[in-house]
Amino acid sequence: MSEPTPNPPQTFEAGLQQLESIVKEMETGELPLERAIALFEQGMKLSEACRKQLEEAETRVEILTRRAGEMQPQPFKTNEKA
Repeated sequence: MSEPTPNPPQTFEAGLQQLESIVKEMETGELPLERAIALFEQGMKLSEACRKQLEEAETRVEILTRRAGEMQPQPFKTNEKA
């Protein structure tokens, strides 16, 4: 039997952490088929939830960067040196 699917993560970071945990467990290669399928299904749902959160964040950034009704893409500034 598959495990009940948990609620979607409340934060993007929590979702990524859960995905990392699933990947580590699946990489052991020592899972029964049913457990592997349940983990895969859970991972796909988490992946979708994280994708939606990223899309929502992108939309919010676009709204915040609108000027005079036109979109003006602005790159994110980071402290990283290329």
